[in-house]
Amino acid sequence: MSALKRKDAPGGDRPAKTAKKTKDAPAKDAKPKGDRPAKSVSSVLKDEEPMFPRGGGSVLTPLEQKQIHMEAKADAMREDEFTTSKKGTKAKKQIKAKVSKGKGDKKGAQDEEDSVKVESLSFKKLVKGSLVLGQISRINALDLEVTLPNNLIGHVSIVAISEQLTQKLEHVANEDKQNEDEEEENDSDVDLQSIFTIGQYVRVYVVSTMDDSAGGKGRRKIELSLRPTEANTGMGWDELVNNVSVMASVISVEDHGCVMDLGISKTRAFLPKKEIPSTISEERLQPGAVFLCSVNSKGGKIVQLSLLEKRLNNPKAYPEDATTINAFLPGTTADVLVTNTDRRGLAGKVMGSLDVTADVIHSGVGPEGTDLDSTYKIGSKVKARVICTFPSAKEPKLGISLLPHITSMGRKLPTKSTKLPTEVLPISSLIEKCTVRHVEGEIGLFVDVGVPGFSGFVHISRVKDGKVDALYETSGAFKTGSEHKGRVVGYNEVDGIFLVSFQKSVLEQPFIRMDDVPIGAVVTCEVEKLVITEEGVSGLILKLAEGITGLVPERHLSDVRLQHPEKKFREGMKVKARVLSTNPSRKRMRLTMKKTLVNSDAPVVKDYNEISVGMQAPGTIVKLQNNGAFIQFYGSIRGYLPVSEMSEAYIRDPHEHFRVGQVVSVHVLEVDPEAKRLVVSCKDPAAFGLDKQEAMKKLKVGHFVNAKVTQKSEDQLYLELADSGLKAVLPVGHLLDKSLSKCEFKLKRINVGQAMSELLVIDMDEKRRAIILSQKPSLVEAAKQGKLLTSFDEVQEGAVVPGYVRHITLTAVFVQFGGMLNALLPKSRLPAETHALADFGMHKHQSLEVKVVSTIPDMQRILVAPADASIETPERKGKEKVAPQDNLSEGSIIKVKVRSIKETQMNVFVVDSTVQGRIDVSQCFDTWEEIDNPKEPLAKFHRGQTLKAKVIGVHDAKDHRFLPFSHRSAHSVLELTVKGSHLAEAGPVEPLALGQVKPGDQQIAFVNNVTAQYLWVNISPNVRGRISIMEVSDDVSQLDDLSANFPVGSALKAKVTAVDASNNRLDLSARSNTTAPAVTWSTLKKNMIMAGRITKVNDRQILVKLSDEVSGPVHLPDMKDDFKDVNTTQYNKNDIVRVSVVEVDASNKRLRLSVRPSRIMSSTLPVVDKEITDFSQITPGDVIRGFVKNVADKGVFVLLGGQVTGFVKISNLSDRFLKNWKDEFQIDQLVKTRVLSVDPVTKQLELTLKNSVVDQENYVAPKTLNDFKKGQVVTGKVRKVEDFGAFIGIDNSANVSGLCHRSQMADKPVDDAAKLYKEGDVVKALILDIDLKKRRINFGLKPSLFDEDDTDMDEGAALDDEDEDNEDEVDDEDEDDSDVEMDDGGAILKIVAAGETDSEDEEDEDEDDEDESDDDEVRAGGLGAGKKSAWAADAFAESGSEDEGESQPTEVKPKKRKGTEIEVDRTADLDTNGPQTAFDHERLCLIEPNSSERWIQYMAFQMQVSELSKAREVAEKAIRTIDMTEEAEKLAVWGAYLNLEIVYGSKETVEEVFKRACQVNDEQEVYERLASMYIQSDRLKDADALFEAMVKKFGAKSPNVWYNYAHFLHVTRADPARARALLPRATQQLPKMHHQNIISRLAALEFRSPNGNPEQGRTMFEGLLAAYPKKGDLWSQLLDLEGDDETAVRDVFERRTRVKGLKPKQAESWFRRWAAWEEKRDPKGKDKIMAKANAWVVAHKAKKAAAEAAAAEEDEEMGE
Repeated sequence: MSALKRKDAPGGDRPAKTAKKTKDAPAKDAKPKGDRPAKSVSSVLKDEEPMFPRGGGSVLTPLEQKQIHMEAKADAMREDEFTTSKKGTKAKKQIKAKVSKGKGDKKGAQDEEDSVKVESLSFKKLVKGSLVLGQISRINALDLEVTLPNNLIGHVSIVAISEQLTQKLEHVANEDKQNEDEEEENDSDVDLQSIFTIGQYVRVYVVSTMDDSAGGKGRRKIELSLRPTEANTGMGWDELVNNVSVMASVISVEDHGCVMDLGISKTRAFLPKKEIPSTISEERLQPGAVFLCSVNSKGGKIVQLSLLEKRLNNPKAYPEDATTINAFLPGTTADVLVTNTDRRGLAGKVMGSLDVTADVIHSGVGPEGTDLDSTYKIGSKVKARVICTFPSAKEPKLGISLLPHITSMGRKLPTKSTKLPTEVLPISSLIEKCTVRHVEGEIGLFVDVGVPGFSGFVHISRVKDGKVDALYETSGAFKTGSEHKGRVVGYNEVDGIFLVSFQKSVLEQPFIRMDDVPIGAVVTCEVEKLVITEEGVSGLILKLAEGITGLVPERHLSDVRLQHPEKKFREGMKVKARVLSTNPSRKRMRLTMKKTLVNSDAPVVKDYNEISVGMQAPGTIVKLQNNGAFIQFYGSIRGYLPVSEMSEAYIRDPHEHFRVGQVVSVHVLEVDPEAKRLVVSCKDPAAFGLDKQEAMKKLKVGHFVNAKVTQKSEDQLYLELADSGLKAVLPVGHLLDKSLSKCEFKLKRINVGQAMSELLVIDMDEKRRAIILSQKPSLVEAAKQGKLLTSFDEVQEGAVVPGYVRHITLTAVFVQFGGMLNALLPKSRLPAETHALADFGMHKHQSLEVKVVSTIPDMQRILVAPADASIETPERKGKEKVAPQDNLSEGSIIKVKVRSIKETQMNVFVVDSTVQGRIDVSQCFDTWEEIDNPKEPLAKFHRGQTLKAKVIGVHDAKDHRFLPFSHRSAHSVLELTVKGSHLAEAGPVEPLALGQVKPGDQQIAFVNNVTAQYLWVNISPNVRGRISIMEVSDDVSQLDDLSANFPVGSALKAKVTAVDASNNRLDLSARSNTTAPAVTWSTLKKNMIMAGRITKVNDRQILVKLSDEVSGPVHLPDMKDDFKDVNTTQYNKNDIVRVSVVEVDASNKRLRLSVRPSRIMSSTLPVVDKEITDFSQITPGDVIRGFVKNVADKGVFVLLGGQVTGFVKISNLSDRFLKNWKDEFQIDQLVKTRVLSVDPVTKQLELTLKNSVVDQENYVAPKTLNDFKKGQVVTGKVRKVEDFGAFIGIDNSANVSGLCHRSQMADKPVDDAAKLYKEGDVVKALILDIDLKKRRINFGLKPSLFDEDDTDMDEGAALDDEDEDNEDEVDDEDEDDSDVEMDDGGAILKIVAAGETDSEDEEDEDEDDEDESDDDEVRAGGLGAGKKSAWAADAFAESGSEDEGESQPTEVKPKKRKGTEIEVDRTADLDTNGPQTAFDHERLCLIEPNSSERWIQYMAFQMQVSELSKAREVAEKAIRTIDMTEEAEKLAVWGAYLNLEIVYGSKETVEEVFKRACQVNDEQEVYERLASMYIQSDRLKDADALFEAMVKKFGAKSPNVWYNYAHFLHVTRADPARARALLPRATQQLPKMHHQNIISRLAALEFRSPNGNPEQGRTMFEGLLAAYPKKGDLWSQLLDLEGDDETAVRDVFERRTRVKGLKPKQAESWFRRWAAWEEKRDPKGKDKIMAKANAWVVAHKAKKAAAEAAAAEEDEEMGE
């Protein structure tokens, strides 16, 4: 069935045919050479790719490959003989068997012919476009590793996952460009780990394959894609039937599921939440995520998907309703009819025609030892899952799998175990006994690995280290049942097979893969390569084992820097190294050869959790700073070495003592595994002996010590304690209590070696052995008196204590006491006059005396204030608040006075007391009737009012929460109530709690906060709820401004709708009719008006949510009654709007909403653009406005309203020629159209945008079929002429055409119609017959049919009318509706609907008789059957010039008529109608052979009919024809030729035409034209390269090329930096006479370019004016460029008047120009300028007179 054949993969080359496999052992013929067997197994293996390639490499050694090439011809001959003989034997056996059953040998031969070869997926069979089922095996930061069948592995780049994920990456990259150079490229923004899981099944599309193998070694790379547009290749709407698997990416996550992208045109998909299993977390359902889904159902254009295992993983769920083979893509279950089984696999058919095969692996023969003949009977059916496609096969063929874990889409696990296979048998494990179970002679061995349910595979290249030609089941060392020692080298998740090697070298190999190499291990390696850069040797590549290499950076080659590493290391030498770190996902390993690290016995630090304080280990300095260094250990462990811990001695600059790459021995001071923080020290722990350790333990903060100065720096003293020898530091700020300058003065007077006494230990860190001393008199005195605070327990509120400034921020000062005890001094506590000072007028270490204001024991925080500030002490507060007469308790009734009234509370105080309290607004009213003003409920109270209140608890002012009375403290505010019911109730009362609230309860709610989606309300001091914006009010108008209509504090009558105590959530409703059912699809009715909330706003529509279930869009035509006022930006997300239901389709869940004022407010409002809901509302000739819905290749679709969309063909887009017509239209653009035709049956609507038609007042719509009647006389044009008759198109009709049979052409018999008429002839015809049902018409042209005074002609018909408008193909689906049939001798009436045109294929068909010819003509001639008819986006396209009938690819030459018929010259008609056919264009070109315009029109005509080759022929003919003296005309044709190749040709054709054009034209002008074309075609890279070539070629003589290049870079490329860099190059190449020109033009470009810098331009002009001050054109140019900057313009005017040597005439012109400019701005300005002009004239005359006097005096002296 040819119709079922799939197309070859795009871009994929067909691989070589594979050799025929046989079951018999190799023939034992004589060996042709050496030890080579008779049958070249190697040759077979070379042609047929092995199923399990060894790590992607070839199975042959270089020597074997060379030998094979030398003997290729002999091998091929032997294989052909061998294959033929075996095939013949097999055929004879089959024939014999069939004869014995009573069947003929013909049937047997046919079966042999039809047998399908079992194919295995291999690297060679993977071509671009292959689709394969795989499993994700590794998730990296920037790609995915996918395991494919037959031990293949591919990779999916992060940008090949989905379009949505790629857009997200681009968005992140644009927002965070400063991080572009970081090593990890935004991996924190897109985490593939959160989107995918290991073991997830996916269908992948092969993007490319690359074989890097050379000489049998190397890697093979397979690039894959998950994008649905590629992974669903070949699928369309018809293939989306139930149980078909599709790849879908998440577009957005909605309330009820996910909107999915299938990559299939005009198809939308949705994944409901109920179809998502619980095993998939919500985190994975994010935009850009990709899943393999199953089609659940489809309706309209929406496909419902499912991820449930019962659908996706069920082997019995197969697409029963599939109609095409394209539905069976990898991942889909198929019902396979078994047609053949053999030892290599199983073959079958799907849908009776599609071949499928299961190879030795996936049929179960190899891994499970399945007997196919007994398990799968020929003719039986079996369920299998498709795993791959073979695009390069001659006939469509699929690969399937019968393995249980593939058919159920699960992961294969060991029998009776939940562990993964690699956990039971890890890779690199040694297997002492592997038993051979099955032998594939040319491929390898299937072995038992000791894991229940699993087998292993040993490739023939891994059986032993030497070469193995073939394996045999019954003989040899590797026969069935033999046992061997093996090693696991891999595991394939899809195949469920362990990969094993018997090679001795592998068994002895220390590591199999990089994952096996432990960090910190000392390894013996081989130098594989020296890494050479510009700086020299930058590192070594060391080989640890086969396929495992690592890098030794230059700094790790040795402990000292090597001057000539290349002399010490050479390739192949053995070296010892230690592993620093590994990154298996990136295949990277870092090693070191530093002896201090390699030979170190210190523990390997590779995990923060393994590190303990005091541990000593070596590390490498990787970064040096002024304050410390970063130390790198093993793995990713890094530590920080402070400068204070680098040495016992003082280090001023670490760079003087350390270098990057140096190994240092450090010990750990601090470690925090969670924060991954590590602090180390280089100080020798041994130097800090037991005596010093004991002295450090005895020393406490507050002790006094004596010390000796050992060192002195600018800001501190280094001392050694007298008795213990401990080191200490005395900061300069701790010398005195006075200013910093006085402390520095004292520091200068202290000398090294000086003894200092009575030094106070103010701080110390025992771990770091750091001691800080102080000599501040205030601290020393406080320590002596025992007032120095050293612990939190010593702090008392109200105490005045000394301290010093530790740190200053913008909002507070941190005060330190003894030890690490700190306090906060807020800015608010400081004097107001210090707030404006820098650091509040303080400095670090400044002495302060502060008063403790309060403490927080739990957090050990202290709040202080300056000691001289007046602060109410806690003791005094306590005496006032907790006085004996304050016997308040819960339930106490007290009198309070209102101090202030807020929106939601009243602040009060107890009468005759200072106790503060508050009354929440919810505790003021018992009933709604008590509230006088709901917007201001507390307005009935006033300040100073005395109220009776009851204590119900306390209020935590800090956290704004209600607390029980038992939590009362000195700072608590009483929570009170004034409700009458509470006051009347005896004893304590408790406010309403959330547990007491039930759904349905009526409550008075008070607004506490207003957000975009909710009103947050309080119904008691400790119960807060929310009211959805849709539940706030029945009056939708009040929802427009929530803050104004429901201010904070306002009251609402609300009803409880839901209570969620576990999440502390309460939902209420303030609508009066809360019992009314929610809006559902069943309750929606047409013309209903309701409120909704906007959930999404974009340029095309707004999405309005009516309820949790129902949402609908408001499209552009439904927004305003006047389309010019439509603007979606006036709506905001979460706005509440009133909408009207225009259309509702509950079954398909489609809804059309409108916010037109005429619908939701009043139907009497004026409507400029009527609402359109059906095609019946539109009639031909109507002028309607609409919005561009889509810009297609064949025209523009215009949305008029709802589902009513019209189509505008390219020819009807404009009256003028539009070269790049797509650039003229944008989606959502408002356009004004006129209706040309309407077909309510097919719902097709044709429009025009031509102004000449749209704005025509007396427009008459083209006539349709129903407008004509039998016997009517019409005029028309001959559209096509055949031997049997002529096709005629009726003038002024909707492309109505029919046929006049040759018997009706003349009164005498006509043998050849082409002798009477030719294409384009204007004729008058009589309608002989019309059949409306069959849609056909017969014409007659006989002269006897017409009377001289015939009055039945169609009105307005004329012989010289223009042709009807062209019709382009729109939709191929409509062709059947417009095709009509035709009987012998009849004619057809054809209405070319939208999307139809004449075919171009008639001439290729040979008709046997008239009937057959007529019928063929009906189907091909003009009914849109052709494929080239709709030709859009043409650079030469013109609007509707040629006739529909001009569709023949070759020109039909008119034949001369016999007899004395007069040949009518119709050339004059071309002036009226323009050229309509190729013949017309030829005639015009003959008349005006030197007119480039004629030739270019001819080229454009050929492009209109998709004849690219003919357009080229016309261009070549024009070049040859135009006279060589007409250079401009010839150049114009060359330009059109170039443009043609740019748009439709290739890079090579453009280059060829360009070179030819340069040879015969002005070369520079050709370059410039090509650059202009590149820019117009948006090929900016090509334009850039061309400009660069131009400046090299013409830059030495033409300033224009430099200016054009600069303009291109400035304006088009927005790269002014490169443009400015052209100036030095230009001035270097151009002669000096051009320097002023190019500099001034580039300076002007700085002013005019949107990316220019006017200041840069002014600077360039300043240089020019300094060099050429008298150049008036420069001054004028600068003046024009300054534009509207009046100050700058006046400055230019003024400066030129001061130029020396300015001539009077020049000055006069300049001043007059200046005066005119000033007069425009101020009438008095002219007078000022004229005064300046007069002054200049006077000065000039005086100067001239002085010069003349001086000259006269000089003459007199000379005369004397």
